[in-house]
Amino acid sequence: MSRVTEIRFVGYAVTDLEAEQSFYRDVWGLKDVGMQDGMLHFAAEGNDEHHVVRLRKAEDKRVDVIALAADSRADVDALHQKVTEAGCQIIFAPRDLTTLGGGYGFRFFSPDGLPFEISSDVARGTAREMHRWDGVPQKISHIVLHSPDHKALVQFFVDVLGMRVSDWLGDFMCFLRCNSAHHRLAVLPGPACLNHVAYDMLTVDDMMRGISRLRKKGTDILWGPGRHTAGNNTFSYFTTPNGFAVEYTSELEEVDFEHHVDQVHVPGPTVMDQWSVGVGGPQTMPHPEADKGLFQPVEV
Repeated sequence: MSRVTEIRFVGYAVTDLEAEQSFYRDVWGLKDVGMQDGMLHFAAEGNDEHHVVRLRKAEDKRVDVIALAADSRADVDALHQKVTEAGCQIIFAPRDLTTLGGGYGFRFFSPDGLPFEISSDVARGTAREMHRWDGVPQKISHIVLHSPDHKALVQFFVDVLGMRVSDWLGDFMCFLRCNSAHHRLAVLPGPACLNHVAYDMLTVDDMMRGISRLRKKGTDILWGPGRHTAGNNTFSYFTTPNGFAVEYTSELEEVDFEHHVDQVHVPGPTVMDQWSVGVGGPQTMPHPEADKGLFQPVEV
């Protein structure tokens, strides 16, 4: 069955492009891989995905696109058919992409109105071997979304995009996998918007080294460091200069895509954070607000 298999990148519109550029390049630890059509692109050191962040300047901050991977052009076509049959609004049908990295793909709005792209045959970038204490991201680990009907959105990702449920936190947060990683997407109740994007660090030591670098450069931690229960990954949350939440994580659990059995974790302080030694908590994260780009396509 055709399904999405990985995260490619997240495209953002921001009001202060220079500050966001400096953050991702000089503070967060991504590498600049080029500009096209006024958009800046950044890749992670430890993975050959062409880019993981795309930025452009705009009057309002918004999510321009959440890009996911499929294995082949045939999978892209099959998923386009399934998305269409599910009643989603198509932004453009499968075609050769002219954005940086190229490839073949289509875009659509999720049932909540967030813009997604599914693509294959995108050009590969360059990666280097990562070493303990590098303290910079390997790749995107996962994306967390809010939805006014979170259970329906979970079902959409399962039935239409081929994901699998890995775990629930109570009945309000669902973790979804599209490969052997415990989760690549998670869904929470709330207005339709992005909650945060997480980046894998090679080790917990690399996460801590990254936290140290951010603090020295003026970006303090909102919540963490800690370790979640669902996925067993470590975490540390921050915000970018334009107010988007980002996370350093490590040691995310690997599972059997086909046979992993999901469970329900009962919410509690030591379930949200097994260590319970860090600063902040969920209440210190940015308050979710409906994304300004819902059902409004961008040209690029």
